[in-house]
Amino acid sequence: MERYSKIFGKNEREIVLLKSLPCSYGKCAFCNYILDNSINETEINLINSEVLREATGELSVLEVINSASVFELPKETLENIKITADKKQIKVLYFEVFYSFINRLDEIRNFFPNQEIRFKVGIETFDDNYRINVFKKNFKITNFELLNNFYSCCLLFCTQGQTKDQILKDIDTALKFFKEITINIFIENDTEVKRDEELLKWFLNDIYPKLKEHSNIEILVDNKDFGVYVQ
Repeated sequence: MERYSKIFGKNEREIVLLKSLPCSYGKCAFCNYILDNSINETEINLINSEVLREATGELSVLEVINSASVFELPKETLENIKITADKKQIKVLYFEVFYSFINRLDEIRNFFPNQEIRFKVGIETFDDNYRINVFKKNFKITNFELLNNFYSCCLLFCTQGQTKDQILKDIDTALKFFKEITINIFIENDTEVKRDEELLKWFLNDIYPKLKEHSNIEILVDNKDFGVYVQ
């Protein structure tokens, strides 16, 4: 288990994996990260306090992930992030959000008035049917202009049922509407979603070499590539 790391090279930043209250959605078919969630706020805040002590501010950017969304972080942890960011002169904060929280984003912006807030949203795919019926992530994108409320998106590739054409369209759409993209290659876990090994070979051989140097695309071939993980 690692809850703190530094990312150098592309989009340099510190990153922390905090513990949170249970994900308010918690139904994504591919996700086992929610096993890190807890209902014990004392435990959550204690762990998060220890992790945040490691932040140095040396890169002026801190990404906070928490196996849910920023809205599942306890108030005490949010206060701790604010104190840490101000004390360490962190200028930019990244937070994860579920798409359905799109009308609540200003709550976080107002809570952190001294930092630029960048929201990362898990779109997974722009194919609504696949997202809803396979990934069980139950939202539709009916107005693409609303995506401008978010800074970055996560896409999930190489699962059984996806196609090459779908993946290529997802990349093109993400580049059109987001400033940054994180592509996650699905890692086999104990969920119902399974990996397509042939699709993975195609992606790694034909697509990955073209994208890996792209300034605003990060690709996680392994879910430990950012240096933080609980498995």
